[in-house]
Amino acid sequence: MAPSPAPLNSSETSPLLPKISNRDMRRASSDSSSASNMRSTKPTAEQVVVTDAGNTITKPRDNGLDEAIQLEHDLSFLDACKLYPAAIGWSAFVSLGVIMLAFDPQLLGNLYATPQFQKDFGYLFEGDYIISAPWQTGLSMGNPVGQVIGALVAGYPMERYGRKLTFGICVVLTSVLIFIQFFARSLEVLLVGELLGGLVLGCYAVIAPAYSSEVCPMAIRGVLTSYVNLCFVMGQLLANGVCAGTSKLNDHWAYSIPFTLQWFWCLIILPGLLWLPESPWWLVRKGRYTDAEAVLKRLSSEKVNVSQTLAVIIETDRLEQELEMGSTYWDCFKGVNLRRTEISVGVYCTQVLSGIYLINYGTYFFQLAGLPTEDAFSMGIGFLAVGFLGTVVSWPLIVRYGRRSIYNSGLAVLIVLQLIIGILDCIPGRPTGVIWAQSSLMLVWNFFYDISIGPVCFVIISEASATRVRSKSIALATAAQGALGCVMTVAIPYMINPDEANMQGKLGFFFGGLAALCFVWAYLRVPETKGRTYEELDLLFERKVPTRAFKAYRIDGTTHET
Repeated sequence: MAPSPAPLNSSETSPLLPKISNRDMRRASSDSSSASNMRSTKPTAEQVVVTDAGNTITKPRDNGLDEAIQLEHDLSFLDACKLYPAAIGWSAFVSLGVIMLAFDPQLLGNLYATPQFQKDFGYLFEGDYIISAPWQTGLSMGNPVGQVIGALVAGYPMERYGRKLTFGICVVLTSVLIFIQFFARSLEVLLVGELLGGLVLGCYAVIAPAYSSEVCPMAIRGVLTSYVNLCFVMGQLLANGVCAGTSKLNDHWAYSIPFTLQWFWCLIILPGLLWLPESPWWLVRKGRYTDAEAVLKRLSSEKVNVSQTLAVIIETDRLEQELEMGSTYWDCFKGVNLRRTEISVGVYCTQVLSGIYLINYGTYFFQLAGLPTEDAFSMGIGFLAVGFLGTVVSWPLIVRYGRRSIYNSGLAVLIVLQLIIGILDCIPGRPTGVIWAQSSLMLVWNFFYDISIGPVCFVIISEASATRVRSKSIALATAAQGALGCVMTVAIPYMINPDEANMQGKLGFFFGGLAALCFVWAYLRVPETKGRTYEELDLLFERKVPTRAFKAYRIDGTTHET
């Protein structure tokens, strides 16, 4: 999130935030400490009530803050786009790192179906060259292992040095490690390049949603955090398109050219880093209020009262300190943060358990299903093209209907589609019509994935976590899904390879069953977070509001009701 918009009249100018001295900050801290020990009997209209383990905490409330928060609630999506064009642009810029993250594993999945790569790195099996399941597992392990280790490592520099510097270091390291992949002529060297590259690529999955959620107002927060999913799709789509174009080459350029194109994104990102604004939320946590105000001015138009925006950020941070929400990994599991961490981890892991890792083997899967190589590559491109369309279609749905309903209904559709694919695979002889029907249903599956649990996941993990532990909460969720990804990376080659289980479409039963379990959990645990400021979400979780009551629950300065 970030900027709580407070538009001014065209004739007004944005007032400067009064300077806050160290003595004032110590006095505010002292007042907060005293307030946390008070017991209120009848709070006034200028107070916010927070229930904490049966105690009532009261704190003074600035009427200007309430006005700023109300303005943010009243801001429409289109007005937010007009007031925050720079925030939208920089959010999209940082998300470019996710394209690199998605490009790499998708590239490998396509290379397994590339004849020249199979010949140079594989072995003969029944007249055709293939890459053995153990080597497919080892090579593909770099990305999920990287997401586990890289995500957890990223949490520390993001909090200590900021989002901007951490992002820049990751891009530099990525550009260096691409050399290993480009010059690899053996599976052993390529494995080293994939593992080292994956460690850095895993950081982008944490940086992008955290940054997007901290530079944008509430009205466009859902769309810009879900844009991370579109970057995943674009990276995968580009990998499929490039490999489809180079797969017919009869020398090492059939796979060297795709590796080379990874430098393209580094060349775009590195110059832009010179102008990239830092997260205003991180600057406030570091006590750099003047820098935070300057950044907010860069992210918004002149019609936005950045002083009120900054005041809301400071107030939210103060509230979280008052509620004793720390900023370490351990704090993610303490008190109400445990529930918030569970939600973030759960929605991200559901992506893996519902079958998303099949996308990395999409072209190879279609090839094994019986489609000719050229048709398999075309189907792989179409597979991701409908995913691109689905993500774009999800944006107005997210703005209109929120998170919970889209997430749960989409997951239900995925379960049905997976089970139908599995049933079709049981038809004796698997005629050509069945093969095309299964392949087409996979396209439909990917459309509904990218209209629901794909993009909405990134919205939820950004909103469910407290601002002080957001980077670490997202890191834990990324690491958890990466760990599950490691399991799937080991299992899928053995399940689909012709020299192993050769399950083909029967994978629908496997992933459909896992997705059904995820649906039960999501229905019980995933709340509606649409239309809530970060302060309001803090209060909702602190009050232990039931999952299905989140949407209708009212937060009022004098009372609250469901």
